[in-house]
Amino acid sequence: MNKLSLLLLLALGAPAWASPPSAFDARVERLRQQIGVPGMAIAIVEQGKTTLARGYGVRQLGAPAAVDADTLFPIGSTTKAFTTAALATLVDAGKIGWDDHVVDLLPGFQMYDAWVTREMTVRDLLVHRGGLGYGAGDLLFVPRSNLSRAETVKRLRYLKPSSSFRSEFAYSNIPYVVAGQLIEAVSGQTWEDYVRDHVLLPAGMTVSTTDNERNFATADRAYPHARMNGGLRGAGDQERLDERDDLGRNAAPAGGIASSANDLAKWLQVLLGEGQAPGGQRVFSAAARAQLWKPTMTMPAGTMPAELKPLESRFSNYGLGWDIVDYRGHRIIWHGGAVLGFKTAVVVLPEQKVGFAITINSEDGEIVRGLMYELIDHYLGLPANDWPAKFRHYRDQQVAEGLQVLKAAQATPAKVGPSVAPAALAGTYADPWYGKIEIANTPSGLTIDFKTAPRMSGKLEHWQYDTFVTRLTDKTIEPAYVTFALGPDGKVARISMQAVSPIADFSWDYRDLNFTPVKEAK
Repeated sequence: MNKLSLLLLLALGAPAWASPPSAFDARVERLRQQIGVPGMAIAIVEQGKTTLARGYGVRQLGAPAAVDADTLFPIGSTTKAFTTAALATLVDAGKIGWDDHVVDLLPGFQMYDAWVTREMTVRDLLVHRGGLGYGAGDLLFVPRSNLSRAETVKRLRYLKPSSSFRSEFAYSNIPYVVAGQLIEAVSGQTWEDYVRDHVLLPAGMTVSTTDNERNFATADRAYPHARMNGGLRGAGDQERLDERDDLGRNAAPAGGIASSANDLAKWLQVLLGEGQAPGGQRVFSAAARAQLWKPTMTMPAGTMPAELKPLESRFSNYGLGWDIVDYRGHRIIWHGGAVLGFKTAVVVLPEQKVGFAITINSEDGEIVRGLMYELIDHYLGLPANDWPAKFRHYRDQQVAEGLQVLKAAQATPAKVGPSVAPAALAGTYADPWYGKIEIANTPSGLTIDFKTAPRMSGKLEHWQYDTFVTRLTDKTIEPAYVTFALGPDGKVARISMQAVSPIADFSWDYRDLNFTPVKEAK
């Protein structure tokens, strides 16, 4: 829908927010202030033209620098679409095929099951059907990592499947790390350089970055924020998070790009232009874009609460780095993104020739999803609905219920144990896919140190029986229960973990860890 159509709708009595950009700007700014989001940026493309690209609020709390159309925001998993676009350029060049076997392109690639290793294709990597569980292996890069990308791919072989190959959809990031290594193996360039040279720059996205070095060298960038002081993540006041230069770069192909409103508008123009940038330069072929948006793996239908019921899809599929869903009979192509302190949505309505992107420097996803559906309703000519308010109510309910569960658990621990003296729990333990942790007995008590993640360490406080809780020194890390299982000899046989928060994101996949003692070399 173009600006003339917007004006006609306004004249016919359309809701106040469905108006030229000035009215929409006011709506966004009111919501930003009501919800408490420090800063955000929005890009809208209609009929191949950028009709809105601007920032709102500030780059960081306590500082006056405003967000503008060139402010960089990490865009999380919407990066996956850039990785698949990079692969599309290699398909266009005849260097790979979507259905080529990964093991033929990336020597040394290995899954837990030998048959899956042989059969896994490039397409399989990209549609979350490899048999891994939701978020499996995310602790290899969340919150940060000292592992190389090659080492991360190597550890994939130790991740046990949760379902059979190609039978179930389960969102997982590690296969996209494999895709990044595959790009390097085929092209001879790192994922960072290849995506910059063959996707970002041809698309005219000159501000966007694929690596932390360039991102942190950019003064005009947003800083991360989250609600950390209200009992669990998502509750309390907004706080600026610590910005670290080693934040999960091994997994950059799954979520490592930073972009701006102006650059995301250019990306939307390429997508709506079937792979061609406005200046005429082709980034990838129209045939490639058709593959990217081809429904490939059925996703489980989500269930919404009553007030959000109209948003449920009749069908929901995953393409190559994209969600393809039905919304009231219309096709929506989109993907969300989240990294510590940021959230993003990139949305395309192909039949309406409209695309938009929303990104924020906090974890208040209700404004992203709420505005997403307000804009979708607007461009589909549907009645206005206050989706941000409904998403906010839903979020508040989730947080309240989480706090209630947490409060009940904290009120009833059995102050019994531990079964052995703290010194008997100290030692080095290893999990096949994660690596090592070290439990130390210090004068001030037990401590835990995750050797794969720099600065992921903290005290172990006794909880009950042989379970401790660690609230790590870095507050951005979800606290976890740490349970020591003793063998018949009274020595530690294994250590298991789970997140303390009942609403922790699935990336905190502590439940997948199984640490056993590391035997000392003789």
